[in-house]
Amino acid sequence: MNCKQATRLLSERQERTLSRKEQMALKIHIMVCRGCRNFGDQMTALRSFSKSYSKARASTDHNAGDKNEP
Repeated sequence: MNCKQATRLLSERQERTLSRKEQMALKIHIMVCRGCRNFGDQMTALRSFSKSYSKARASTDHNAGDKNEP
């Protein structure tokens, strides 16, 4: 596996479950490639931040809706 394939799988695993073969190949690549490991960590962090933002935004919108009710 090369870095291009690894980054593609890192992106795809955010959307779907990887096959066992893909998971194993990615795991081995990440163990030896710091750049791809960092990329994966950054993707995980961005996804987490995005989810937190969405939850906070939904809560704020919900609370704002309560204030507008009579």
